[in-house]
Amino acid sequence: MNSTDYNFRLKDSLIGLQFLFVAFGSLVLVPILTGLDSSVALFAAGLGTIAFQLVMKFIGKNEIPPIFLASSFAFIAPISLGVQKWGIAGTMSGLLAAGLFYIVFSLLIRFFGKGFLNRLLPPTVIGPVIMSIGLILSPAAVNMAMGKTGDGSAVLVPQDTAMIVSFITLAAVLIISIIGKGLLKLVPILVGIVVGYSISFFMGIVDFSAVSKAPWFSIPNFTTPELNWNAIFFILPIAIAPAVEHIGDMLAISSVTGKNYLEKPGLHNTLLGDGIATMLASMVGGPPNTTYSEVTGAVTITKAFNPAIMTWSALFAIALAFIGKIGAVLATIPVPVMGGIMLLLFGIITVVGIKTLANPSVDLNCPRNLAIVAIILVFAIGGMSFEFGGVGFSGIGLGAISGIILNLILPKARPE
Repeated sequence: MNSTDYNFRLKDSLIGLQFLFVAFGSLVLVPILTGLDSSVALFAAGLGTIAFQLVMKFIGKNEIPPIFLASSFAFIAPISLGVQKWGIAGTMSGLLAAGLFYIVFSLLIRFFGKGFLNRLLPPTVIGPVIMSIGLILSPAAVNMAMGKTGDGSAVLVPQDTAMIVSFITLAAVLIISIIGKGLLKLVPILVGIVVGYSISFFMGIVDFSAVSKAPWFSIPNFTTPELNWNAIFFILPIAIAPAVEHIGDMLAISSVTGKNYLEKPGLHNTLLGDGIATMLASMVGGPPNTTYSEVTGAVTITKAFNPAIMTWSALFAIALAFIGKIGAVLATIPVPVMGGIMLLLFGIITVVGIKTLANPSVDLNCPRNLAIVAIILVFAIGGMSFEFGGVGFSGIGLGAISGIILNLILPKARPE
């Protein structure tokens, strides 16, 4: 199969199911880490993918990229902190605003061109924002790897047992990431969960009581947003990173299929579709949606370019969301298993930020650039906070806003 024309065929359903399995580990990892409902995340991924395709069909002149949208890792930190501070409903208002931010961005790109994005958000702003996300989350990863809750306030699994499980899980992810081949290389997190879960079972730290009580069919725990300005101003700046990441995702799928999706349907349309998908996800209590690179990798291997295959993936995701046993099984994954994965995951997020900052166009000998990077990192990681108009600004959000403002107002360095 080598065509990107949309052809909905029953025989493509198995390929669609395979692609969902490729995405499954990452898709459910985000809600597991943040306290959201995994079944809702499955439903939101399916709903978001179909919504994206409809936007491309009716606004993007029927040019539909073969991509699957699901839970965004970039929002793990703000969702985790938001759920603790304002609950799921309040946090969803912030995520709804993030989706609206994508839509506004798409309109700005439509009118001012793609270069506008690079001028507003250069690597000197994006790099340290991404770095701070990984660094702020690292204590939670360590606590969970040691068998504690994310904030370290309670011990859930004895430390010696937890360390064995978390390190074996981490080793499995590393091995598959480095030496895995074919489709196996695309699912290192899923392999890590399976290995860690198996070890946990033999060590007696898996509790199946909730699985036996869970019904086969159940309605996911949908949650509608409740307006919370603190959550909105906290989460909104973090939407910058995945908005920029969206460009890389479109470049990747364009390279795989041989079609330039940045031109047709256009970056403004794909970003619009992403924004609508994220808003729909937040309306039901799910994490924001983003293009999944592991599915793009699977498309590369299989050469299955028909975007209708992703429709099948979306339909299967929605169907699985209503199987109560699946959510119950996912809830039995022990804390050390997730901690072992997070040790690598949050470190990688930091490295991605470093890589972004290491762009050849960034001169870190320039006092202007040094000031922008320094202020973002210290404000975000140090926990700087203040109130303006009764609304609190702190952490990553404050760091990102400060970086954007400094980038706009600080004079450019004069050539010597």
